[in-house]
Amino acid sequence: MNPASVRITGWGMYAPERILSNADLERVVDTSDEWITSRTGIRERRVAAAHETTATLAAIAGKRAVAVAGLEPDDIDVILVATLTPDYWMPSTGALVKEALGNTRAAAMDVMAACSGFVYAYSVADAYVRSGLYKNALVIGSETLTRFLDFSDRSTCILFGDGAGAVVLSGSDEAGGGMQGLEMTTDPDGAYMIWLPSGGSRSPVSGGTLARGEHYVRMEGRETYRFATKTMATTALKAIERAGWTADEIDLFIPHQANVRIIESVAKGLNLPMDKMFVNLDRYGNTSAASVGIALAEAVDSGRIKIGDKIVLVAFGAGLTSGGIALEWTTDPTCGARAASVEPVASVREPVEWGQVDPIPERLRQILEGEGPPVPLDDVAPGEPEHAHREVLA
Repeated sequence: MNPASVRITGWGMYAPERILSNADLERVVDTSDEWITSRTGIRERRVAAAHETTATLAAIAGKRAVAVAGLEPDDIDVILVATLTPDYWMPSTGALVKEALGNTRAAAMDVMAACSGFVYAYSVADAYVRSGLYKNALVIGSETLTRFLDFSDRSTCILFGDGAGAVVLSGSDEAGGGMQGLEMTTDPDGAYMIWLPSGGSRSPVSGGTLARGEHYVRMEGRETYRFATKTMATTALKAIERAGWTADEIDLFIPHQANVRIIESVAKGLNLPMDKMFVNLDRYGNTSAASVGIALAEAVDSGRIKIGDKIVLVAFGAGLTSGGIALEWTTDPTCGARAASVEPVASVREPVEWGQVDPIPERLRQILEGEGPPVPLDDVAPGEPEHAHREVLA
């Protein structure tokens, strides 16, 4: 039997303990705290420890969301993990998360839409539950992007961080609430604006690809910035329109946390004050598919969302993808206190005869340990201040 509505009943997030600040990057990169903050709004980001993976971060956030929903792990019928940094290309990270959660019955899979992944996965989960196929769905966005960054490339290394955010979607016998409007787009003309050159079937990893650094994320910063400022606003507006609402009715926007200037541009495009935009990228940087989930969990727990509020989730990412969801909040925010009972611990069984691997890139290790010389780097956004081109010290 189909439910009368599909609602968010649980939420949770997890950010690794280790902080990588702008001051840390200053020691090895031709930049400054003032430059990074003024151009992006980012002051620090989190770095997963060597024993942490995309799956373990996801599992902790997922456990918290399940606890907030007042459910047990086996109450979850399907697990969807949005990520572009899976533990392995196979098996799916979702399968590993299922084990780490202690769930024995759910279907599990990954969704890959880059930074829009959380919104895309949410839409799939909503459809499953709305159809009556499943009762409870767990949606997680999780990333360990710091392991895929070239820490001599300022166009990427100052932007990204690690973390996970999750929600539980449940069918309800009560009408109203939950997702009221959805918009998703994909523009393949910009497919190579943000990409990872090697590791797939088109260019498997080899000595040559490693030597050329093709296992690191690459990004055309200026073009991506222009796409994001235009698409975030139009995608949000379309979702709002499909809900039958207007932009001024929205109580809070939860945008993808890529760059504060992009968020400011979206607010301007929607003719809304910045206090309607939830921003936490100053503390986490861009966590890709995890960013909307992390921001949503923090917004609820910090008192920014109450029952009856109209909320918009909106993101853009590589592909080029975008996704927007207009939803009505229905769950008591004080339920978030249940997450405190969940220890920030999760483990994934390693394969037989698996040797110990240190996943942290060597240059990132040097930064964390205060080593390594500074290097000149490229633009990250239009209008770079002249002082960012200062002489590199020997």
